Amino acid sequence: MKKLLVVVDMQKDFIDGALGTKEAEAILPAVTERILAAQRAGERIVYTRDTHTRAYLSTQEGKNLPVPHCIEGSAGREIADGIPVLGKIYDKPAFGSIRLAQDAAAEGFDEAELIGVCTDICVLSNALLLKAFCPETVICVRADCCAGVTPERHKTALEAMRACQIAIL
Repeated sequence: MKKLLVVVDMQKDFIDGALGTKEAEAILPAVTERILAAQRAGERIVYTRDTHTRAYLSTQEGKNLPVPHCIEGSAGREIADGIPVLGKIYDKPAFGSIRLAQDAAAEGFDEAELIGVCTDICVLSNALLLKAFCPETVICVRADCCAGVTPERHKTALEAMRACQIAIL
């Protein structure tokens, strides 16, 4: 079975920086263990990295979320300390990575699993893109390796993904 693990936006600004939460900090050990387990199992591992320019506040996202984060060249944009980086990083200026979905479709995985933050924004967006670009691939999200903006929004996002035939592990 050809399996892909997608580690979504495990960046300093989402863990303990500008948009950090205690829930995001709490999943760090589980995320690290899941990445290492994927490496041992020979799964393909890729990462997404939220990436904004200094003009972030003038963008559509910046107008709706006026908190500068993951700015190119900033420490907050980097993958969080302790998270092993064992594969390609997809920099993305928006919630989802079309390039990731296109590459996954071209490579033809049997299963794609997503972990990371934020469940209700970037995990959800990337899961739905993968579902759209790879309709016959089993798409799943590991709930204990994800954190939402709030615990309530995490649960709501998991239910929304379940409704879209994304398996919740």
